[in-house]
Amino acid sequence: QVQLVESGGGLVQAGGSLRLSCAASGHTYSSYHMGWFRQAPGKEREFVASIMRSGANTYYADSVKGRFTISRDNAKNMVYLQMNSLKVEDTAVYYCAARTRPIIVLPTTGAAYDYWGQGTQVTVSS
Repeated sequence: QVQLVESGGGLVQAGGSLRLSCAASGHTYSSYHMGWFRQAPGKEREFVASIMRSGANTYYADSVKGRFTISRDNAKNMVYLQMNSLKVEDTAVYYCAARTRPIIVLPTTGAAYDYWGQGTQVTVSS
């Protein structure tokens, strides 16, 4: 069983920055591929970013490319999402997710992930 706990959300003005953290349990965390998703009110959950277990490869949604950076620290069982140049449309609940099964390419759909955190609210004001 894998437990994921997000933190770091909050209220920020447009143009500001936040760093989200996700703490993962499990002795084999370094074998998990990790992702960040978000869900805004009235909208479907959408992919934000993902990172391979080694950290060597990452993938981003077009809407956040160049502004967000996903990273991980396998020694600390942590994954991060650095969010810069935030926009009002980035307002959402952000979730981290873990995939424990093998992959060929980094998955971008929620169904491809096996475990989810409870989410952390990010609100960007104008």
